[in-house]
Amino acid sequence: MFFGKKKIIGLDIGTSTIKLAELDVSKRSATLVSFGMLETPPNSVSGGEVIDSGAIGATIGQLVEDVNSKRKLAATSLWGTSVIVKRISIPRMEESLIAEQIRWEAEQYIPYDVNEVNLAFQVLKQANKSPETMDILLVAAVQEKAFKSAETIELAGLKCAILDVAGFALANCFFRSYGDRATGNALLLNVGATTTNFVVVSKGEVVFCRDIPVGGSTYTSELQKGMGINSEEAEVMKMSVASGQPAPDEAAAIIQSVHDIVADEISGSVDFFVNTSDADQIKQCFVTGGGSKMPGLLTRLSNIMNCEKFDPFLGINYSKKVFSASYIDQIRDFSAVAIGLGLRGVGDS
Repeated sequence: MFFGKKKIIGLDIGTSTIKLAELDVSKRSATLVSFGMLETPPNSVSGGEVIDSGAIGATIGQLVEDVNSKRKLAATSLWGTSVIVKRISIPRMEESLIAEQIRWEAEQYIPYDVNEVNLAFQVLKQANKSPETMDILLVAAVQEKAFKSAETIELAGLKCAILDVAGFALANCFFRSYGDRATGNALLLNVGATTTNFVVVSKGEVVFCRDIPVGGSTYTSELQKGMGINSEEAEVMKMSVASGQPAPDEAAAIIQSVHDIVADEISGSVDFFVNTSDADQIKQCFVTGGGSKMPGLLTRLSNIMNCEKFDPFLGINYSKKVFSASYIDQIRDFSAVAIGLGLRGVGDS
């Protein structure tokens, strides 16, 4: 399966940072070859959509130069308003007939003209217990936004060979690092700057995926409003707390209130998944992302279910001569999606 695959660059284009990961992948192992991360140029990405292609393309080009990459193919992902993932049930049929049925189903579930989206689907094997119906993950990528992501990568001198969904890339990293460790339904959370990827996996497949509009910027905006300071001061305070510095009492109370906001959003999505899919309760949760570094968030989420930090390096090798332990610790919470993309190969489904 892996022999002859062209090596790619995994690119995670986020609101606050852009991450690049290169891996050498075989059937038995995956090794991190290079990793880079730079700040996203201001106001160049919003809600998952690339706004300033030139600025993003230049930053990607700088990352490629920084890690001295010779690869020309890239995988990136869509998230936020650029893609919609819906779990739906349709009458049971031969898989060869599903594609035609999906287009009709999409008109009911997708708030876009079906001619303006690229449709894909995945049959959920674990969930399909009824002899009369089958559960499917329907994916609709907004063409205009997908094309812009691909064009942006081309501005960096690369070719966009794979356009994935951020939540699926997160799951791809999880399957490599955790294998069969998770039992039953497991929740993966990637708490980013403006968005949290919410992904439920079970027995090696994604069974639910959505993006929740909360993240690190929620802390910044609430600190700004609650303390009467400007956004720059609020961001500095948030980053100071995230790095382990004690917060003033007023700020600590605001941060705790944002923990509650994030937890309520996640709890609501958990309830929605369980109630709409007739699924078992989620047994455990794995949390990553820059926003997960906020002290107390993991503890607050643990009030909902058993939670632990998601370690993308459990199943990824790396040379200690190339990457120090301190550097791996530094990138651990930021790297899961980029690694999940870097694990892909041209020709993957």
